[in-house]
Amino acid sequence: MAFTRDNFGPIGNVAKSGVSPVMWGYRTEDAIADVNTEGYFNAVADIVKVGDLVYCATSVGSTLVATLAVVRSNASGVVDIDNGTTLASTDGD
Repeated sequence: MAFTRDNFGPIGNVAKSGVSPVMWGYRTEDAIADVNTEGYFNAVADIVKVGDLVYCATSVGSTLVATLAVVRSNASGVVDIDNGTTLASTDGD
């Protein structure tokens, strides 16, 4: 699948100016290996900046995978996020 802008948005109250990183959220049925490929987020190159965080809710089959990734580069309209850190999710009940 491809990036879907409707599934991408800011988390929390986003400042309109300043240098603080913004945290974004993105949900997709694509695997994180696809999502963290350079160019996947090109459609939002106009709003993300290096150092922003992207909380990715992706899928492996029917299993949700939560990953926190950093925008590593955004140059000439090409966005690249790092591989991300998978957030552990357990349910012991």
